[in-house]
Amino acid sequence: MEQKVQSAKKREVMYWYLASRGVPMSLRCLCLKLAEEYAVNALARSCLPLPEHVSQLSDTSFHHIVLLTDNVLAASVVISSTVEKAANPEKLVFHIVTDKKTYSSMHAWFAINSLKLAVVEVKGLHQYDWSQEVNVGVKQMLEIHHLICSHYYNNLKEEDFEHGEEHQKKFEALSPSCLSLMNHLRIYIPELFPDLNKIVFLDDDVVVQHDISSLWTLDLNGKVVAAVVDSWCGDNCCPGRKYKDYLNFSHPKISSNLDQDRCAWLSGFALWQPGDLPPSLLAFEGYVHPIDPLWQLAGLGYRSSSAQGQILEAASVLHFTGPAKPWLEIGSPEVRNLWSRHVNLSNSFIRKCKVLLQGQSRKLSRVVHISD
Repeated sequence: MEQKVQSAKKREVMYWYLASRGVPMSLRCLCLKLAEEYAVNALARSCLPLPEHVSQLSDTSFHHIVLLTDNVLAASVVISSTVEKAANPEKLVFHIVTDKKTYSSMHAWFAINSLKLAVVEVKGLHQYDWSQEVNVGVKQMLEIHHLICSHYYNNLKEEDFEHGEEHQKKFEALSPSCLSLMNHLRIYIPELFPDLNKIVFLDDDVVVQHDISSLWTLDLNGKVVAAVVDSWCGDNCCPGRKYKDYLNFSHPKISSNLDQDRCAWLSGFALWQPGDLPPSLLAFEGYVHPIDPLWQLAGLGYRSSSAQGQILEAASVLHFTGPAKPWLEIGSPEVRNLWSRHVNLSNSFIRKCKVLLQGQSRKLSRVVHISD
């Protein structure tokens, strides 16, 4: 009996990973409704930003934040939480880069729900004049990741479900983000924003809890990237993963030059000074300036997240790395609520598509049950 219980628990973990691959119908609905609005409503197609703010897009005296995303709801949370906590929101300029299929929806959302103080720019990848070098580089990256995904998918076996978290890498390799073009374009940020000398990059699975304006005055000491490297969880603990989780240390060139137990820096929230080198663990070896671990608390999208009260409150940015993205319903309700409270539930499109409605119903049921 005990063996069957353990087997069931391991299968539950793997099914949980598989559930993370889905896109909620509410988010599909939101994207479609906004695309329809873009087609019929002139306001939804209005300029972003307004003509009088265009000069700010390249003005280095402003605080520039970059998002690469095809998730409208996630982008809205990142921006609303950042503006809400900003000491000087009028200094903020948000640059959203999205793909062609999401462009009209993303544009419509921020055109209709315009910010009073901060500036928002929305651009589609189809609006960029890419160099041949970038086109070839992106194509090669995607081809490699498609091969990796196909390898794991074709070799997925029944026994993988029996090994639980031991084989979670196979399931993470099948994650949509692994094959997402948006996920890989961060290494081309210098190409996207050649006129900016410093930007803050935010992943779309983060929520900002405190003012982050001091980052723009941070001295990088000649480095290219500032990111969280050390951990909030103490010695022998990484905020994300170690080098051995990403690189093949059986190769002598890797093992002789890198420490497999070294913590990998977290790229989902980082201060960038655009340079010539692509941001990866290998290319940026020696070019990363470490910042205080409490700037970013990662790992909130994992079942085993150990973050508690004071640490959650102290972190400037909460990062839902892991399968349980906050727009899904498979994560911890308590942690997920730190993100969902920034969703504008009074918005007509949010209401029509019943975004987060099911999660709210379950929360209400639990409260009533406890009260009873």
